[in-house]
Amino acid sequence: MISHLPNALTWARIVMIPLVLGVYFLPDAVLPMPLKNLVACGLFVLAAVTDWFDGYLARRLGITSAFGAFLDPVADKLMVCAALVLLVWLRRCDVILAFIIIGRELTISALREWMAQLGKSRSVAVSFIGKLKTFAQMTAIPMLLFQQDILGLPVSLLGEWLMWVAAILTLWSMAYYMNRALKVLAEA
Repeated sequence: MISHLPNALTWARIVMIPLVLGVYFLPDAVLPMPLKNLVACGLFVLAAVTDWFDGYLARRLGITSAFGAFLDPVADKLMVCAALVLLVWLRRCDVILAFIIIGRELTISALREWMAQLGKSRSVAVSFIGKLKTFAQMTAIPMLLFQQDILGLPVSLLGEWLMWVAAILTLWSMAYYMNRALKVLAEA
């Protein structure tokens, strides 16, 4: 049973995606906008925590699997891309930023798949800059979903700035991975 927990958490993250989106389709009489923001933010944060926890459990307990290694990044990208489209729809994120981030996610996923087919997947393994990019995204998105000030801090404004930082890190990390891949191909 415990051996299936990391994958179950990943599936739970995928299931949370339509829940985050669906909150905003409830009538305001059922759930006013401030509560929609709170619920969506809470669900997104919960999904992000399961992302960390499933990886931690898989590594700690030594129960990694090829399926889990495939499904985890797919769930991450689905979660981020769906949230960005939602934020654009809510007019809380610039469409250019969403396009940059989503475009990078698709490009690097394809690049990793291609490099894996060549037996060179380690050359485009997750880097520190990629981790920074993910941290910026996973912090900015809940701030933009929450949309309310906390103790006088302009959470949505901080989220907007952080989303710009995430977009810059996104381009930087894409250039890093593309450069690594080109070096491997030049050596072949």
